[in-house]
Amino acid sequence: MARPCTSASGLVLFLSLCSIFVVDSTETKKPLIDAKVLNSKIQAKHTYKVGPEEEYKSIQAAIDAVPEGNSQWVVVHVRAGTYREQVVVPKNKQYIYLRGNGKGRTAIVYDECSDNNSESATFTVEANNFVAFGITFKNNAERGLPNLPRNQSVAAKVAGDKVAFYHCGFYSPHNTLFDNKGRHFYESCYIQGNIDFIFGRGQSLFQSCEIFVLPDGRNDILGSIAAHNRKSADDSSGFVFLNGKVYGVGEVYLGRANEAHSRIIFANTYFSKTISPLGWSNWSYSGHTGGLMIGEHDCHGPGSDLQNRAEWARQFSKEEVEPFLSIDFINGSEWLPAYY
Repeated sequence: MARPCTSASGLVLFLSLCSIFVVDSTETKKPLIDAKVLNSKIQAKHTYKVGPEEEYKSIQAAIDAVPEGNSQWVVVHVRAGTYREQVVVPKNKQYIYLRGNGKGRTAIVYDECSDNNSESATFTVEANNFVAFGITFKNNAERGLPNLPRNQSVAAKVAGDKVAFYHCGFYSPHNTLFDNKGRHFYESCYIQGNIDFIFGRGQSLFQSCEIFVLPDGRNDILGSIAAHNRKSADDSSGFVFLNGKVYGVGEVYLGRANEAHSRIIFANTYFSKTISPLGWSNWSYSGHTGGLMIGEHDCHGPGSDLQNRAEWARQFSKEEVEPFLSIDFINGSEWLPAYY
């Protein structure tokens, strides 16, 4: 057994180290945003309960019951179970808080495959001011042949503004999350797929999310996690992945250039060896790369080696990424019910 330090200087050093450890552990511990926190922040006036023993047997029926032009938060509480249906939250049904019993317990599942991303989506939200907690969104369609029609199988299409998902899961073999447009927040979510499985032109922050890469032997090209459609330098949109984890099976690109000003940023994220050494792809885009804002900042793990990255991909400095590394990127303090 080591002897305790008895000198005054030794004691000071010991206490200083203890203070450092305490401060560090406090700073790295993130608050828990759970249903209880969201309930207290949202304070909905009415609850529509969905389940085999409840008034509403399907999620769509409960959403249909919400008055058009709704201007106060309501809860659609979905009991544990698997709900096999396509669900749409239309533009005129704002302020819906869709609350499940946990992404491992409450699931919306459908198996539509189409040549149209919107038509294939298991879940679609077109309304502004929408929150979901503890729900799995899954498209269970079999994968079609590559480069042929009826190959899209979207789990969720997000087309409203000021939309947030907390502790949700998104599953599909292909085109999983159609982050179509608007400001969005994904907190502690799980997203699984292969080919461009987070795509669109949303202005979205993915915070503390897990991204799992599925193998796909149908194509000669590697799949990619993200494909963003920002067309103008004046466009505020972009995908920002912060403090997350990327792992899976096979090899994949972090993302690809989809338009002249595509914006995809991974920061403070763990990459497993499933990430291709090249990192990024401009497959199908042959235009000028000078307007792209695609790259990484302070990532770690076996897939984070920057030596062989695509020459046009960026290695962002702290100053360059600072405007994107908080909810300020999506003006979140103005509309998010809970954040840290």
